[in-house]
Amino acid sequence: MCTLPICIEAPPMPPKLPADHPPIVPPRIGILLLNLGTPDATDYRSMRRYLGEFLWDRRVIETPRAIWWLVLNLIILNTRPRKSGAAYDKIWDRQADDSPLRVISKSQVEKLQARLGDRVIVDFAMRYGNPPVKQRLEALKRKGCERILLFPLYPHYSAPTTATANDKAFDALKRMRWQPAIRTVPPYFDTEIYISALADSIAEGVKGLDFTPDLVITSYHGMPQSYLEQGDPYHCQCLKTTRRVAERLGWPQDRLMVSFQSRFGPAEWLKPYTDETLKALPAKGVKKLAILAPAFSVDCLETLEELAMTGRRQFLSAGGSHYAYIPCLNDSETGMDVIETVARNELGGWLDQG
Repeated sequence: MCTLPICIEAPPMPPKLPADHPPIVPPRIGILLLNLGTPDATDYRSMRRYLGEFLWDRRVIETPRAIWWLVLNLIILNTRPRKSGAAYDKIWDRQADDSPLRVISKSQVEKLQARLGDRVIVDFAMRYGNPPVKQRLEALKRKGCERILLFPLYPHYSAPTTATANDKAFDALKRMRWQPAIRTVPPYFDTEIYISALADSIAEGVKGLDFTPDLVITSYHGMPQSYLEQGDPYHCQCLKTTRRVAERLGWPQDRLMVSFQSRFGPAEWLKPYTDETLKALPAKGVKKLAILAPAFSVDCLETLEELAMTGRRQFLSAGGSHYAYIPCLNDSETGMDVIETVARNELGGWLDQG
């Protein structure tokens, strides 16, 4: 029997690039974790620079610019930097010589990178301060990231957090000759993974105390009441989070309370105010209290100084006997489970290709 040779056609050779062609980087996927920001140091100049950028943002302060410029530059930036610097100095990470927000953010990047593998490049940026959003987006693009997921680390949507973080990224993209494809993470305040993680952190936090709280407060960062009236969904999302967490824990609704902190200026903000609540509760018979800040993914000034330190003083001075702050999810295994789950969900289709 005669067998004819089979001709196997060789695969086409890739086109040869000119000698002067710039190197081609293999296509990758990028994730940019976005957070509010932090000063580089606690001195007056560092604080003034940071506060100036933060408080000039139209998403944060909607007062007409001419009026607000005078208030900001003639009053606030002459007095507030020293006060804020002293507050930051109380929580500053001496070993790293950095703010806890940036230290924990770096750890989140490393842990998420390890979970997702080499096909994805994970980085982080701050809306105000360093590292800047524009710089990190450009760095991801240089590394071959043709698709980038913007991940504002705010479980709840609000214009002064999620929207302004995305705004900053979009401003940088407008100046790029070759833009990457972009996706943004939606609010994840009512996802099962987040509600479960938050409920577990409360249960574990309470279990680890040497007292049983009469009440647990979920203190959310506040905003002017007018923002809610103009359509911002943040307030409703906060209330839903606490309601769902209470249901997950099997607690009566009155054991978990909502309040709002960090108000600024004379305008009416979302109520009840956390500081006034802490001062009033002991007279109502609440002597033992635990508190946490579900709207923050990373511990920062508003949690470590305002709640854990100042809040404790306010409550105990008003007659309370026991007070505990339950930390944010941070870079814990549970916290990283939330970030990884949300990221993988939003990367659907991208990770499946190639």
